[in-house]
Amino acid sequence: MSEIRNLEPKLVWELFDDITRVPRPSKKEEKIGTFLVDFAKAHNLEYQCDAIGNVVIRKAASEGYENRPTVVLQAHTDMVCEKNSDKVFDFENDAIQTYIDNGWVKADGTTLGADDGIGIAAALALLVDESVAHPALEALFTVDEETGLTGAFNLGEGMVQGKYLINLDSEDEGEVFIGCAGGVDTLAYLPLVQEVAPSNYAYYKVAVSGLLGGHSGDDIDKGHANSNKFAARIAERAARLFGAKLSHFDGGNLRNAIPREAYIVLGVPSDKAAAFEADAKAFGEALCAEFAIVEKGAKIELSKAEVPATVLAEATQRNLLLALIGVPSGVLAMSAAMLGLVETSTNLASVKFAEGKIVITTSQRSSSESAKEYAKLHVESVFVAAGCEVVHSDGYPGWSPNPQSALLECTKEAYKKLFGSEPKVRAIHAGLECGLFLEKYPHLEMVSFGPTLRGVHSPDERLEIATVDKFWKLLVEVVASIQ
Repeated sequence: MSEIRNLEPKLVWELFDDITRVPRPSKKEEKIGTFLVDFAKAHNLEYQCDAIGNVVIRKAASEGYENRPTVVLQAHTDMVCEKNSDKVFDFENDAIQTYIDNGWVKADGTTLGADDGIGIAAALALLVDESVAHPALEALFTVDEETGLTGAFNLGEGMVQGKYLINLDSEDEGEVFIGCAGGVDTLAYLPLVQEVAPSNYAYYKVAVSGLLGGHSGDDIDKGHANSNKFAARIAERAARLFGAKLSHFDGGNLRNAIPREAYIVLGVPSDKAAAFEADAKAFGEALCAEFAIVEKGAKIELSKAEVPATVLAEATQRNLLLALIGVPSGVLAMSAAMLGLVETSTNLASVKFAEGKIVITTSQRSSSESAKEYAKLHVESVFVAAGCEVVHSDGYPGWSPNPQSALLECTKEAYKKLFGSEPKVRAIHAGLECGLFLEKYPHLEMVSFGPTLRGVHSPDERLEIATVDKFWKLLVEVVASIQ
C-alpha cells in the first residue's frame, strides 16, 4: 500500500493513489475512462460518455440545495509522460511509483501525473463524500488536454448543463485564475539530405542532460535552459571552428514541455580531434555557467561514437543549425494589463529525425490573439528562410477574464473565510480548456484553482502535501455556498 494513502484529506489521497495506478497517456485514456465509469456504477451515479471519450458523472443536489444552480467540476484525464533517460518505465502499462519527500509527493524518475490527477481525485471525492452539502454536480473529465485539447474541442452535445464551472487544473495554492492564454503549434519540416560519412573523421556523441525543463507555459518565464538550444550552439560552434559534420540531432519530446535533454552525433577531421575535445569541454562549461544560477544540475557530456553511415549534407546542416539558433524560444512579451503575467511566448520543443525529413516542433502562447498570430509568423519566417515547410495547428482560444463573476466573488469570500486572507486573482500563461468551454457554453462563469505543483511536465513534478488540504477545503466551501 502506498504511503500517500495515509495523508489527509484521506479520501482525496486514496483516490489520487488509485488514479496513479491507472495508465493514462494522452490519446490513450481508455483505461482511465473505464475507471471513471466503474466508479460511477459502484456509487450509483448517473454518467454519460461522448464519442471522443469524455466522461461526465452527475450527482443530484443535497436536500435544501435543489434550487441552486448546477456546478460543473472539471479536470482532464490524460497526463504528460516524461521520464529520466535512465528510467525503465512503460507509461501504457506501469503504475506511477509515488513517494513522500520533505512535504511533497513525487514520482520515482517519471512525471507524477498530479497534473491533473489531483483534480480528478478532488472531483470524485466530492461526488461521494456525504458530509458535503452541494447543489447538483456535474463532474466533467476530458481527454487529451495535454496534446491538443481534443476532448474540449469535441465535447459532445448535452454533456454540461451547469451555470458555474470550477476548473481543477491550476498549480498555485492561494491563487484563483480567471483567464488563460490561447495557443498554437508550429511544425517545421526540413528535407533530410544525407551523404556518406567521411572515414577520416573522429566521431562523438554530445549529450545535454540535467536541465529543469518544465511546463512550456507556466515555467517559460523562469529562465530554464532549452536543451535543443544548447545542442544547436555546440554543433554550430564545432562546424564553424573545426569543420564538424553533423550526423544526428535528437532533442526534447513533448510540444508543451521545455526540453530537458538532447544529444547530437558529429564528426571532426581526425587531426582536429584533440582541439575539438578541449574546446567542447570548455564551451560546455561556459554554457552551464551561463545558466548556473537556475540550472544547477546541467550536464554536457562528450563521448566517443562509432562511425555513422551518413552525415547531413552541408546545406542541410547549415539550414538546420541556423534555424535552431535563430528561432526564438522563451518570453516574447510581458502583459501590460496584468503585472508579472507573460503575454506572449514560444517554445522550441523538439527536434527529431524522421523518414526523409527533420521535424522541428514549437508552440506559441498568448493572451492576445493578434500577438499569438504574430508570434506564429515570427517563428514561421525563420523556418521558411531555412528552407523548411511550415505547418500550423488549428490552435485554441484564450479565456478572457470576467472580474464581475459571482463565482469569483464566492471563491474569494470562501478563501478569506477559511484562511483569513485574500487569494490572488490572476490569469495564467498556460492553456486551459476554459476558452473552449466558453465558446460552446457562453453562459458559463468559471474559475480555476488547485494545490501547489512544481516541475510539471517533467520527472521533477511534485505536489505539495499541505496545499492539498487547503485546496479540498476551498472546493467544499465554494460548492456549499454558491447561490
